[in-house]
Amino acid sequence: MTGAPILAGQAFDAPRGASIAGKVYTARLHTSLEAVMPLWLQCQANGVCTAHQLYAWVEGIAKRLMPEGAELLVVEVVDAGTGDLKMLMPLMRSSRFGHRVIEWLSCGVCDYSAPLLADRDPWTPQAAEAAWAAIRSALPPSDRIHVTAIPHQIYGVANPLAMLAVAQESSLITSGLVLEGDPETLVKRNGRPSFVKAFNKDWRRLERHGGVDMIEGSTPALVETIFDTLIEMRLRRFRQLGRFDLLAQPAVVDFYRDAALRGLSDGSVRVFGLRAGNDWVAAQYALLRQGTLHTLVIGIDEDVVKNVSPGLLMMGQLMVWARVEGLDYFDLSVGSQSYKEQFGAKGSALAEIDETLTLLGKGVAGVASLRERAELFMRSNPRLFKAGQSLVRGLRRLKG
Repeated sequence: MTGAPILAGQAFDAPRGASIAGKVYTARLHTSLEAVMPLWLQCQANGVCTAHQLYAWVEGIAKRLMPEGAELLVVEVVDAGTGDLKMLMPLMRSSRFGHRVIEWLSCGVCDYSAPLLADRDPWTPQAAEAAWAAIRSALPPSDRIHVTAIPHQIYGVANPLAMLAVAQESSLITSGLVLEGDPETLVKRNGRPSFVKAFNKDWRRLERHGGVDMIEGSTPALVETIFDTLIEMRLRRFRQLGRFDLLAQPAVVDFYRDAALRGLSDGSVRVFGLRAGNDWVAAQYALLRQGTLHTLVIGIDEDVVKNVSPGLLMMGQLMVWARVEGLDYFDLSVGSQSYKEQFGAKGSALAEIDETLTLLGKGVAGVASLRERAELFMRSNPRLFKAGQSLVRGLRRLKG
């Protein structure tokens, strides 16, 4: 493979009896990022591109995290009438347990799956369906197409992936907080009264340990120090909890470290540490894009000062920092943890696409669906869920 288009997508016109507003798209499949780099950077600069789909971030995924034998698939979608680029769709195809699946180019380090759009022109469901048909025509054979964590909006622009009839609401929730007003009163204005009271109490306890500072990694040395602290905190805590963490994999650690160091040049990746006296108590890894701070990975040490929640204090200070910097949205990432509501964040469901193209793919999807329903049942029964967690933690401790 040279990275040149290897499969020409068919042009899809409106089927009889359906209204697609005359939209016709063609799609071409590329097998290397270098082949589409100019188009990618064009979308990144002039169109709509999430922090999780920036070229440097995705390049790191392709170089460091793709499973052995996986194939990179970037689909270029063009308006057949004008020849204008409309979107890029970064995917990959891999083999698992004897079946071939096409999924998002994420490898566990992208919170959201959203195409790169060439402009901010609004999409209609009909146009989204026509573009998806063209994309499907360009993809190589597979048993299943499975794309998760699809947001309904991309920085205020409707995500055409979420418009598709095949897109269904998933169990994943994302939460965020609009940043406005005086930074100093941000937590007080948005947080629940009981939470704000506990937050301030914890802050005073931390101050008694020594001067409290939130420090941004603004030099390579500081980035390395804060990042190493984050990894140490996180792995120690996850071992104590008996939980698996992606950051236990050296390739993932190298990916995040490299991205943080590269982020010093363009500000797209930031690391922050919260220090009380001479002790680090929390560290946060974040992405910055389009007036939004995306929180990704946090590490905490609850042993430095007892009865204090350093993660919550870190998050509160980071919100204040973001507001001071002129940012207008604080993304608390995927997950339905209760602390997010305490800060006043609003949640919304993410969508998912699960298309089965063969009997094998249908069987695999069925098993996955049963597993998800079983997990939801466990979570809806607190005692059963707690017992299951204890069992899994015990097994992981035995392995470790």
